[in-house]
Amino acid sequence: MMQMTNQQQQQYDRGKTIFSPDGRLFQVEYAKEAVKKGATAVGLTCEDGVVLAATRKVDDLRVRNPEKVFKIEDHAGLVTSGLVADGRTLVDDSRDEAQKYLMTYDEPIPMNVLSKFVADKCQQFTQYGGVRPFGVSTIVGGVRDDKPHVYQTDPSGTLNQYKAVAIGRNGEEATEVLRENHEPEMSEEDAIELAVEALQKGDEDEELEAENFELSVVSEDDNYHRMSPEDLEDAADI
Repeated sequence: MMQMTNQQQQQYDRGKTIFSPDGRLFQVEYAKEAVKKGATAVGLTCEDGVVLAATRKVDDLRVRNPEKVFKIEDHAGLVTSGLVADGRTLVDDSRDEAQKYLMTYDEPIPMNVLSKFVADKCQQFTQYGGVRPFGVSTIVGGVRDDKPHVYQTDPSGTLNQYKAVAIGRNGEEATEVLRENHEPEMSEEDAIELAVEALQKGDEDEELEAENFELSVVSEDDNYHRMSPEDLEDAADI
């Protein structure tokens, strides 16, 4: 592989529309580094639906702490990791797209269409000058036609479908827990416990309480349901 000096690298990392000689887009790689500093987040399928969860720091002086897990439609949710403002922009655009689809086709937006919209939005911001890539990765999850779906996107616009996935600061550690324990036919209760366990493993250096978790469940029967800290204490024995 071609080796570059720092001076040569600087010729390419100022513009995201120019490939370096070894085929890299440095601005996109920097955006991925921003994700690695974001909150740990997980998404996993279960027999009854999808569980989306993330960790967050709680500041008692704030009236409202930034959200990481969002409702897009009754059948779909989205969790972000990375720059909070970038994630909020993608959430707003995703909600608009879901409403446009509903009004156009008179049916809820399919999960693959919604996730592709998010991925395409990220990819578009890697092509043009004057804008920067989104510094955020997302997990899009939901239930459509009685089938749970989980998709993951990154700042480059890459889109992958998973049974279970983790992103963010300690995503690799959380992924190992999911890989060892996840089963597609597991119950909703077991999936909630596994999501919390994976997040705790990712942030095992910190003592996490129920207030440090955001967790929502999307199911065919109950649609989108956000669990309160009190519900989590009972469900996951935190």
